[in-house]
Parts: sequence; C-alpha cells; structure tokens
Amino acid sequence: MQTNDMHICHLTSVHNRSDTRVYLKMCESLKSAGYKVSLVVADGQGDETKDGVNIFDVGTASSRFSRILKMPKEVAVKGLELNAHVYHMHDPELLTVANLLKKNGKRVIFDAHEDFPKQLLSKPYLSKPVAKILSFAADSYEKYKVPKLDGIIAATPVIRDKFKNMNSNVIDINNYPILGELKRSGNVERESYFAYVGAFSKIRGIVELAQALSINTSLTLKVAGKCQEQETLRQVNESLGAGNIEFLGSVDRKGVQLLLEKAIAGLVTFLPEPNHVEAQPNKLFEYMSAGLPVIASNFPLWRNVVEKHECGICVDPTDPQQIADAMQFLVDNPEKAKQMGKNGVAAVESKYSWQPEFAKLKAFYEKVSQ
Repeated sequence: MQTNDMHICHLTSVHNRSDTRVYLKMCESLKSAGYKVSLVVADGQGDETKDGVNIFDVGTASSRFSRILKMPKEVAVKGLELNAHVYHMHDPELLTVANLLKKNGKRVIFDAHEDFPKQLLSKPYLSKPVAKILSFAADSYEKYKVPKLDGIIAATPVIRDKFKNMNSNVIDINNYPILGELKRSGNVERESYFAYVGAFSKIRGIVELAQALSINTSLTLKVAGKCQEQETLRQVNESLGAGNIEFLGSVDRKGVQLLLEKAIAGLVTFLPEPNHVEAQPNKLFEYMSAGLPVIASNFPLWRNVVEKHECGICVDPTDPQQIADAMQFLVDNPEKAKQMGKNGVAAVESKYSWQPEFAKLKAFYEKVSQ
C-alpha cells in the first residue's frame, strides 16, 4: 500500500495526547512522511486537529477500574468509526479489545512501552502478594493475546526478545530523541542547578535525591514533572533537602529545552526495580541530546551507554551519598562536565537518535499492511 493511501490510527486509554513517544515521535513523524494519522485518547481535552493529526477524545475515566474496564472499549469503538488500515495500540489494557478490531478486518499492532507484568511488581498501591498474582495473570494474558496480533513493537531490545516467543512479527522501536529538538543554544550560560524531567515517584528515586540534597545543601534540583504518590511527596517535603528542590509541574517541550540548556547535569537515578534494570529511559537519551552530562543508576545496561560513551557518572541509586558526590564532582569540574555533554551529543547523533527508528517503523507498517 502506498504511504499516501495508508491511514494509521493510534489508540491510547492511558497516555495524554502530547505523549512524547505516541504523539511527538510517532504521530507527528508519520504525518510529516505523508501518512493519514489519527489519535484516539481518553484525556478529557476534547477533539482537535493538531499539526495535521486528527485527535479524538472519548473522555476521562471516573476511576482506575473504569479506566481498565470501560475506556479500552470506548477507545476501540471510536477508532473503528475512523476506518483506518492499521491500528497501533499503546496500552496493555487495550489488548482486551484487540479482538473487536480484528473481527472488523483491521491490522492490529501492540506497542509495549514497558514490560507490564514486571511493572506491576513495583506498583505502590499493590501489596506484594497481590502484585505477584496480577503480574502472573498479566503475563499469561499477554501470552494468550499477543500471538493473535499482526505485529508487536517493543520500546527496547529486551522487551522485543521477550515477545519473540509469542509472535513472529516483532521489532524494537527504541525511544530515542529527535535530533536537534532539545539542542542547546551555544551562548547560554549554565546555572547552578541539576535537572530531572518526567513523572517522579518513590521507585524513580526522588526520596534518595532529596536525601542527597540534605547531605550537600549547596546543591539544587529542578523537577519538571508530577507525582501522584502523596506519601512520597510527604517524605520529600519532610527531608532537609526539600528546600533545595523546585517542583515545576508539567512542562511542555519548549520548557524542557529551556530547563536543560541551563542545567549542570540531568538525573535519572531509578531504583533497581524489576522493570527498571533493563529499561532504556527516554530522559537518559534526552539529557545526552541536550548536551548534558548524566548521573544515572549503575545498572549494567545503563553503564554500557554512560560509561562506554563517557557522557556521565553511574551511581548506586539507593546511596544518597554517592549521588551527592557525583553532583559535586560535576560542579567542581566544569570542563570535564562540558566534555561529557559533548560526548553525549556525539553518541546520540551516531547511535541513539529517533530518525533511524522511524525508518524501521515505516517499514514495519508496510509489512503489516500487506
């Protein structure tokens, strides 16, 4: 099928319409490449056409259970009304309505952003016994549903290899940054703060970051993102380092660019949870693309990026002293930090950019649509 004749419909009942992977990288790139693109969401912001992408909103869920049980069907029904050729699902919950799409003769792809069964093991609102039961159930359900789909996209090679045993048409589309999007202006001076971009939580190491700032009160941190864990926010606010953290809330892409171009370094010190140690966090590569040195968790996969390319420092994310020491090292060694930032940019340009991933995505759509 010719590109101009293909209609791709992205479906999500969880992510908002501005999600970096779903909208900015996939939908916008597809539209620019000549595809007809629709996006069905459940974020309560209404229908709109943005940069040529038609966005349809089915409204927000009234509860977590409603989001899981009700919204997937509403998203799928709206998607079917659009009569697209390929349906690209971005949430595990949508596997429950894949049959509805398939029965109507549609090509259906599932995009695994995370290893969902492993992710369930770290949910703060689940007790460990319940988390293990739900994780086992989710794993079993994936093994039942995934073989019936037309293709699987995985956000990392590790997730790709997991799904290879379930479906013969699997590819990894890595969540690498768009070249130049977060590029730093050459004449901007660094300021005396560190940056963290994205949703934050206990398992993403925010408590240990606050403790690091308690150890070294000369350090400051700006956080662009939200946290929905009230107990975690209480722990952070009660720490001695709380006064050294500025919470900016949700920030648009331009705001992220402005935040990063003046920071000393970017932080991504996720705790060693099952879904983290083999992940490839978007923020790691975005910091690199912005010319920032990174302070990252010392997981083997992350060390293979950070230490191989000499673009930052890896630390034990459970040790606030190590985090504080790494931050102070970059403050005390600005030339070394600058070189790390340059190394990160070079690594992104040569190996970790979105453009080659998008070429893989287009070829995958062509294969699925045949």
